[in-house]
Amino acid sequence: SSGFARSVVYDSISAASTSDVQDRLSALELRVQQQEDEITVLKAALADVLRRLAISEDHVASVRKSAPSKSQPSLREAISMSCITNGSTGSRKTSHSSSVSVARKETLSSAAKSGTEKKKEKPPGQKEKKEESHSNDQNPQTQASPSPQPSSQTLQTHRQTQESKSSAPAKSIKRSLTAEKPHSVWESSDDSRNKLLRVASTSKLISKVAKNADKHKDVIVSQEGEYIKMFMRGRPITMFIPSDVENYDDIRTELPPEKLKLEWVYGYRGRDCRANVYLLPTGEIVYFIASVVVLFNYDERTQRHYLGHTDCVKCLAVHPDKIRIATGQLAGVDKDGRPLQPHVRVWDSVSLVTLQVIGLGTFERGVGCLDFSKADSGTHLCVIDDSNEHMLTVWDWQKKSKVAEIKTTNEVVLAVEFHPTDANTIITCGKSHIFFWTWSGNSLARKQGIFGKYEKPKFVQCLAFLGNGDVLTGDSGGIILIWGKTTVESTPGKGPKGVYQISRQIKAHDGSVFTLCQMRNGMLLTGGGKDRKIILWDHDLNPEREIEVLDQYGTIRAVAEGKADQFLVGTSRNFVLRGTFNDGFLVEVQGHTDELWGLASHPFKDLFLTCAQDRQVCMWNSVDHTLEWTRLLDEPGHCADFHPSGMVVAIGTHSGRWFVLDAETRDLVSIHTDGNEQLSVMRYSVDGTLLAVGSHDNFIYLYVVTENGRKYSRYGKCTGHSSYITHLDWSPDNKYIMSNSGDYEILYCKYQIKYTGNRNMYCIISLQPKHLKSLPHLLHISHIFLGADYFGETYFCLAEFIKTEVLLSYLITKLYYFIFFFFF
Repeated sequence: SSGFARSVVYDSISAASTSDVQDRLSALELRVQQQEDEITVLKAALADVLRRLAISEDHVASVRKSAPSKSQPSLREAISMSCITNGSTGSRKTSHSSSVSVARKETLSSAAKSGTEKKKEKPPGQKEKKEESHSNDQNPQTQASPSPQPSSQTLQTHRQTQESKSSAPAKSIKRSLTAEKPHSVWESSDDSRNKLLRVASTSKLISKVAKNADKHKDVIVSQEGEYIKMFMRGRPITMFIPSDVENYDDIRTELPPEKLKLEWVYGYRGRDCRANVYLLPTGEIVYFIASVVVLFNYDERTQRHYLGHTDCVKCLAVHPDKIRIATGQLAGVDKDGRPLQPHVRVWDSVSLVTLQVIGLGTFERGVGCLDFSKADSGTHLCVIDDSNEHMLTVWDWQKKSKVAEIKTTNEVVLAVEFHPTDANTIITCGKSHIFFWTWSGNSLARKQGIFGKYEKPKFVQCLAFLGNGDVLTGDSGGIILIWGKTTVESTPGKGPKGVYQISRQIKAHDGSVFTLCQMRNGMLLTGGGKDRKIILWDHDLNPEREIEVLDQYGTIRAVAEGKADQFLVGTSRNFVLRGTFNDGFLVEVQGHTDELWGLASHPFKDLFLTCAQDRQVCMWNSVDHTLEWTRLLDEPGHCADFHPSGMVVAIGTHSGRWFVLDAETRDLVSIHTDGNEQLSVMRYSVDGTLLAVGSHDNFIYLYVVTENGRKYSRYGKCTGHSSYITHLDWSPDNKYIMSNSGDYEILYCKYQIKYTGNRNMYCIISLQPKHLKSLPHLLHISHIFLGADYFGETYFCLAEFIKTEVLLSYLITKLYYFIFFFFF
């Protein structure tokens, strides 16, 4: 929908209208996705029935055999590199039909959660194929190379079949389910089938799976002590204990002493918001991004953060005392799927203490705009929500009481403000309207502004007030209208007494007037859309000075008065600028303008790289929090990784193409293509001689890397996953790849059966939290693993199922920004 919005937004349409269209499109897309999810569940249910029939037939056949084979030595000897699956078996000849039922049920859960993501089922015995650079796949051979070096032999993977303990060497892994503790609860096939039939929607299925997962919180340790089994969303996950661990119970430790503190937030939300940049008496610029309100001191280069919100902040108002601030947020859901109600928080900008939370259960969808009263020293707060009727409510915020409420209009409302001298007047404006509200007690009476002989604009976008009480409006036609209140009795051709009427019209900008800012000295600043100009107007509203914002910064969304003769500007491309008419602008804040997908840290410098849906690739300095360089790709970037030398960085895109850039000069080094689906992970081996590329087509593509990351040749393609690749790791000796997929599989591509540990961990399925599917990144610091999920939580972990510390980091699913933590 964001791409659609970019292609059809015209300058005559306001940012709020675009936001409303996007919201409606998002709602339609969500509805379509839910229906597609339900179709996916139905398809999966049919496949489940067919699979159970096959299992039943195989079970009957296995019972009839007097001496069933317990192993497949010839197959194991023929395959020297295999994959071990988690929680499921490669053979259908098993008596544990209920186990398969539960596993399949969780596959349905995975299908429901992934929406319209494609899931290509792969036969368990599908082989890896050796490929030459720029050539087609060759026929698979029967032998695989004992090391991941280029050779004529072929890599092969298969899912290790379930086998019982035998006289094999101690390094072989036992997968027998009979070794599990007896308290592990498995549902029967009939129970699972009945539950599946009762599922009426995707949300119900997910909640049912979540409840099922809660039954299996205890970790099951094999009797041989060589692997453990845990359950994620009810799906069994098998993880093998490192070889150097004698007893799993001995590695359980206490919570690490390290704590997290938010240090820096990169980015600003200006694309679909307005009037959200202000200068506080503390010398800090206040603005918001996602659910964080940032207070940035540009002189000292420090940030403070208000972290009280639970979802995206959409609007901001400063109290007349310039200390207290009100911020309104959108509705959302928490990690358990429970709705988070939109509300307004009033807080102290010095202490960052929340003073009041108002509107819980009152607002719908979100809070669109709000304002403190001026005439009574900020005692009251008016709020417009994002419901269809755009309800206007007036609050005595200190008492947390709603004073008045009324429907405004079904059209978009872009601004609401109290009159600065008339305590009983509230003004709202938006699509083709301006309303003057008279507030008396608990009632609100509306008077519509009449444009008369003046052309009615498509959007009235912003409000301001002159010293004499007249109202200024800026509209989508580039016009400023001055509205004066009549003080005499009605006469022919005139309106009644006390009605606001247009007294003057000024052509201010080419295109829209997006913002009006009344300065302390009584002069006026206006910001334009199409012309990107900031214009200073004198006391008689004659233009005095002007300056143009560069096209690379976008159009103007917010203007605020700064120190001395400075002013602050927020733009549609998420820049916050500080400047003067004489000296031009300095960039104070910048970030991506669309969803951020890729993040990679430099191997030894204080640098990190981000790539996003806006096609921008940015290299950031994590010490002084500045942008080193940026480059525009041909396609949106989705993942990235630095070569161990730090000289180049590989970036994967949504179409299967990936680019290699010089980390110093940002020059293009190489371009390759693997498949035609989104690439989800790029990972260099420890010594930099190999590159693994994980794709949404369920494959991992392997490349041989030479010349310090400047030359690549295709080596092979790993198969075996039945869902898209999410994460992968290399072992320190380059002989092992551990990979995670969208259906919670862990596959170990190996030469030896045992897994021997890791360098920095990136695979997520080795921790305990419920939402492991949503863990996009892991950070490895010495003995500590840190993960963060899409619901805004971070997890410390030393070993599986030890104490896990959960800290709110206020990440939102759609990341238009990113945050920087430090340990203390």
